[in-house]
Amino acid sequence: METETEPSRAKPFLRVLAGEAVWPPPVWLMRQAGRYLPEYRATRTKAGNFISLCTTPDLAAEVTLQPIRRYGMDAAILFSDILMVPWALGQGLRFAEGEGPLLDPIRSPEGIAALNLDGVLAKAAPIFETVRLTRAGLDEHHPKTALIGFAGSPFTVACYMVEGRGSKDFAATRGMAFSDPTSFGRLIRILQDATTEYLVAQVEAGAEALMLFDTWAGLLPPSQFRRWVIEPSAAIARVVRKRCPTTPIIGFPRLAGPMLPDYAARAAVDGVAMDTSMDPRWAAQAVPATMPLQGNLDPLALVAGGAALEAEARSILAAMRGRPFIFNLGHGIIPPTPPEHVAQLMRIIRSA
Repeated sequence: METETEPSRAKPFLRVLAGEAVWPPPVWLMRQAGRYLPEYRATRTKAGNFISLCTTPDLAAEVTLQPIRRYGMDAAILFSDILMVPWALGQGLRFAEGEGPLLDPIRSPEGIAALNLDGVLAKAAPIFETVRLTRAGLDEHHPKTALIGFAGSPFTVACYMVEGRGSKDFAATRGMAFSDPTSFGRLIRILQDATTEYLVAQVEAGAEALMLFDTWAGLLPPSQFRRWVIEPSAAIARVVRKRCPTTPIIGFPRLAGPMLPDYAARAAVDGVAMDTSMDPRWAAQAVPATMPLQGNLDPLALVAGGAALEAEARSILAAMRGRPFIFNLGHGIIPPTPPEHVAQLMRIIRSA
């Protein structure tokens, strides 16, 4: 008789996160559900706006499943956004066409105190329903595809909350971390607690693995990186692991550079994602062979396709062979990507 855990073990993505060197490696792509797909654009039109898309479970589940139907990736990632946590905390959020996210900036103790930690799970309930619907769809039609839940790590989410929008350097956030570490630390702790509960709720709804995105981690010097990136990520991972002991976590400290081994050793995650700038050959030597790595094709190579795409993909595969590895991009798919180039990449990986 099949045991309860055997279906999960059969999923290549989860086997890698358990430490197995599966070959060919499993593959999924950051932002694999997005604007490059015509079916996504049609669904987005139905939703009316981005927040409505993220909080309408039927539509968000449909978007999550679209690339799985088209390409057969080994993992689906919940369609949502890292800024749904500050939204659930009560911070004003909107997405403006051509401008990206816009938030009401929080730069004072009073603004931090106004955040409502107690209301996060209730406000985010539609997102957990999306997880349930997506898991049911995968179980029925794609039983070897794992479901990833995710959140932004506290530092990266704080960048948007303090700045109020995207930025090249997030100077106000970094300045606050140096000049008022008490207030900044309070904001980080609120995000740490909210993110922990948000991730646990995703697991309870059916997520089989989790990912912590720290997109702006590389803006910090080493001492600040350890304080505001590694320590909060480790605190989240330890609590999630205690409450969800069989759920692996991937950390993505983008632009970590030489801090990557320190993150891998201390952030309490089960796998580490490499960004586009990371030399996978160096990472393979710097990070213990038992630690799964994920990455790290340049999204622009995916736009180019053809021989350039094949050369880049095979170089990464060669560097990672023999260790637990998940093929992915080093950042998200960008809108100009031809869908047929994603199909080409899938053929390259499957034939490795």
